[in-house]
Amino acid sequence: MSRKEERKGRPRRFALYNEAAGAPLYGLVLTGGKSTRMHKDKSLLNYHGKSQVAFCYDLLGGLCERVFISNRQDQAHWPGHKALPQIHDRPKYQNIGPLAGILSAMDKYPNVAWLVLACDLPYVKPKTLEVLLKKRNPLKIATAYLSSHDGLPEPLCAIYEPRGHAKILDFLQTGIVCPRQILIRSDIELLDPQDKTALDNINDPEEYKAALKKVQHGG
Repeated sequence: MSRKEERKGRPRRFALYNEAAGAPLYGLVLTGGKSTRMHKDKSLLNYHGKSQVAFCYDLLGGLCERVFISNRQDQAHWPGHKALPQIHDRPKYQNIGPLAGILSAMDKYPNVAWLVLACDLPYVKPKTLEVLLKKRNPLKIATAYLSSHDGLPEPLCAIYEPRGHAKILDFLQTGIVCPRQILIRSDIELLDPQDKTALDNINDPEEYKAALKKVQHGG
């Protein structure tokens, strides 16, 4: 059975898409970073008995109409990537970080909302995403959690509505390419974090060792 067939036959945790919810919801796993501090690709790290890209894909698969991984063209045939639906960063969005993946997905499917999840967030649980979806505001350009560390929006576990596409492109034209700065400057729905460590990201080998230990002990 293919991953797509397995996901299609699996009951969803709750009904998330209906006409009142706004645009259809697609999922996007961001995996295109260079992982320079980790010295190995973060999407292929294993915290939960499978690669992180597969773990995130499966998390979104129970909640979204369709799910894609966002990656670079050179990652297309990597183990862990090649079996999954992919959206490659468009050449015109080179060197702008995670915004390249978000905009490339929005360009390809401009009439859907995107639940974006970075692959370097090993503590994200289904409940983290379920609350985000339940409190989604399709009348704003995005719905995001506030960081438990600095009180600013967390842009890489967030829902981006199609109405935000043109606004994000406007920010790009002015040289603002940081998704967090875009959310700070925009009208978005902000949520208090349910779990203060759920959105902690992991960037280097020491953090990976600590996170692996924490996950394995149920943290």
